[in-house]
Amino acid sequence: MPFNFYDTHTLLMAVQQLTPAATFLRDRYFPTNDASDIFATDDVLVEFRDGSKKLAPFVAPRKGGVTVLRAGYNMERYTPPFVAPRRVLTLDELRKRGFGEALYSQLTPEQRQQTLILRDADELGELITNREEAMAAETMLTNGCVMKHIADDVDKADEMEIRFYSEASNPATYTPTAKWDATGGKILKDLEAMIRMLTKRGLRASDLVCSPDVADTSPSSRRAWIEISEPSINDAAVQKLLDNRRIEIGNVEPELLPDGAAIVARLNVLGRIISVISYDLTYTDDEGNDKLYIPSGKCVLTAPGAGRTAYGAVSQVEQSDGEFHTYAGRRVPKYVSSAEGNSRTLTISSRPLMIPNNKNPFIVADVLTGLSAAERSRA
Repeated sequence: MPFNFYDTHTLLMAVQQLTPAATFLRDRYFPTNDASDIFATDDVLVEFRDGSKKLAPFVAPRKGGVTVLRAGYNMERYTPPFVAPRRVLTLDELRKRGFGEALYSQLTPEQRQQTLILRDADELGELITNREEAMAAETMLTNGCVMKHIADDVDKADEMEIRFYSEASNPATYTPTAKWDATGGKILKDLEAMIRMLTKRGLRASDLVCSPDVADTSPSSRRAWIEISEPSINDAAVQKLLDNRRIEIGNVEPELLPDGAAIVARLNVLGRIISVISYDLTYTDDEGNDKLYIPSGKCVLTAPGAGRTAYGAVSQVEQSDGEFHTYAGRRVPKYVSSAEGNSRTLTISSRPLMIPNNKNPFIVADVLTGLSAAERSRA
């Protein structure tokens, strides 16, 4: 039987061999377990429950034991959104020199098409990765996700919303006592309150993921990190406190993390070391504007692995036999050729869904004033 490079199973293996693009929010806070988070059905099961800090009961020896009921949990069935960017390869493109190809290349159009298809698969996969990162950010910020589905009219979209709470508004929201870039802003006091919102339910708190302006833009913001009235971290009094060998309240030691993230400080808050992470990665929205994944003025208190990314199965009609086939995976390719149009179309499909492992594991706060970024930079 001759080898068919364009068979879906062959392309699926090729796509799986491509090195996936790394993303900070998705990989750190929504990791995927291939054994349990990739479903062979259209729907995925979403299970999350409250953390517990109950004590084991004291029991008299003659009693033998006391029955303790298992904690309940919420289970919902969701249909993950369908993400499917596609790219068309025409005969005219095959006759031209490709990107990065030698000026006088000896590649034939037949050879060039395989190279272009693999490159297209990689680039389309990166587009899906960007969407997953945006979904991760939205889930952390809003405790849910609004997905806009494009149908026949590309200018109109149907919205589908998923919420991981039953209250009228997101209960995992904290309002600071004062804005952090204003006089009287107390970051440590606010962090203490945010930490208690997690720890009182048995959840971890270790990362404060911030927009760049929250982390380090204005001198007054840097001053608030240490709750000292001096003008900036470079002040001698602040440095003396950070260099004290017997009383360590934190340290300012920048550390780079992958993909636009950096630890700018570690604070000792009630004995818990909180990593202050500045995340400055942006994306381009549907209107062509660059936007931060973590919007200006926002921060989220959480811990690594607070959620997970699940993938629903992708069903599609194959050109080879005209029948429906279902595939379980993070990325599913589909190849269609048109003899009449002298073109080939490659579509990479995915059905991701970001899920919290417990109720309200992301505490979000808007901690800056309503000033614009330009005004804050001049402050």
